[in-house]
Amino acid sequence: MQAPSDHAEQLDPYSSGPIELQDDLEGDTLREECGVFGIFSHPEAAAITALGLHALQHRGQEACGIVTFDGSRFHSERRLGLVGDTFSRREVIERLPGSTAVGHVRYSTTGATILRNVQPLFAELNAGGFAVGHNGNLTNGLSLRRELVKNGAMMQSTTDTEVILHLVAQSKRGHFVDRFIEALRAIEGAYSLVALTNKKLVGARDPLGIRPLVLGDLDGRPILTSETCALDMIGAKYVRDIEPGEIIVFDEEGAHTHKPFPPKPARPCIFEYIYFSRPDSIVGGRSVYEVRKAFGAQLARENHPDIDVVVPVPDSGVPAAVGYSQYSGVPFELGIIRNHYVGRTFIQPTQSVRELGVRMKHSANRAAIEGKRILLIDDSLVRGTTSKKIVRMMRDAGALEVHFRLASPPILYPDYYGIDLPDRGGLLAATHTLEEMREIIGADSLAFLSIDGMYRAMGYPGGRDPANPKFADHCFTGAYPTHLTDHSEAEPQPRQLSLLAEAS
Repeated sequence: MQAPSDHAEQLDPYSSGPIELQDDLEGDTLREECGVFGIFSHPEAAAITALGLHALQHRGQEACGIVTFDGSRFHSERRLGLVGDTFSRREVIERLPGSTAVGHVRYSTTGATILRNVQPLFAELNAGGFAVGHNGNLTNGLSLRRELVKNGAMMQSTTDTEVILHLVAQSKRGHFVDRFIEALRAIEGAYSLVALTNKKLVGARDPLGIRPLVLGDLDGRPILTSETCALDMIGAKYVRDIEPGEIIVFDEEGAHTHKPFPPKPARPCIFEYIYFSRPDSIVGGRSVYEVRKAFGAQLARENHPDIDVVVPVPDSGVPAAVGYSQYSGVPFELGIIRNHYVGRTFIQPTQSVRELGVRMKHSANRAAIEGKRILLIDDSLVRGTTSKKIVRMMRDAGALEVHFRLASPPILYPDYYGIDLPDRGGLLAATHTLEEMREIIGADSLAFLSIDGMYRAMGYPGGRDPANPKFADHCFTGAYPTHLTDHSEAEPQPRQLSLLAEAS
């Protein structure tokens, strides 16, 4: 769900922001909205959570937060910026005592990047404190919000996660878990949640398993997190994936599992494999790195021009380029070098300086590409602005031919489950033919991985079964796996969620 932010210039309630104000380079990438982490009954809960969030930093770089419970009080630190900007300092960790903690890294898809939207969100309920971190988006969040406000709720943020707090607070059930389940029954869309109460650490995953959540073990203490790479960071053991529709509760008596939803065929998000998850993570029992190599190999099977070298667009295209090179036998070269020290907030005051922006992040390795026919490989194509500039850079560096391949199918539809994509009008593949796209980015040839080829690379030889798709692949097919209540109602949605303009 793309909800309106606090900023007056953002008029479309489902837009990701005014395109003309976005950095061309940043606006041409996919972004996931967050990562979650929780640990129960460990004496260094805050420090371990901070390390886990470091490992999940790729899932959100705009804000981060940790909430702990020390047996009598909750403690919260929420900040804009990177995890290392705040949680690498000893005095911050010391302000977070307690043996149980939940943490969150955020990229905003719902609500503006302001402090009151930074998670974990916290509320004082009649049964005690309740903190929650959310990975995903609710497709009926706006509708629920409108009803809650109509019934007297006072919203303090513009993020859909706050809806969950209010639903739990208004439940009349006697036990917290029952109240939590009742709240989850009311929401639609994608979610992986970690929650903290006075006595419990709670994890939950949506009934289709769109967003990931895994269980780990550190010296006998349970951990819940978005990816296995966070377990590796702290030396924890992977135990299992939380199942779709599962709610797991940890307290002093041990672990308790609840499955309140009718079982459905799982539909995990395919973009976890294409882009979002770290290559060293294991998602759904599959190595992300090996899957991306398989995408590249499948690309080589489907469309292989006469070339001299395979060049990845770093860093997202590297595993697929390795797979393409290994299958085709064409040498792999680092023809583009990425500068990892350029932040998103670099000021580009004039158009002439903006034109140089791509060179701040990517530099041509002339020795590897001059006089050669090169094949560029990236993971996906959104607006095409970065791809166009990289193709031009390759030609300026002396490449004889520049061919472009994408290790995913064309993105034709927007996402409402937590991927920050523009509406169809902002998606290059949705508004142009393949030949038009090739001309726009300036490549000698352009091809995408086919949808059936993507499924074959995932281990399904027959390709995609339209009657029983194994993944949430709606961005390619338009087959959305859940109701899109906020986008199908005849009543127009509010264009402004908050009356308060807040400096970020």
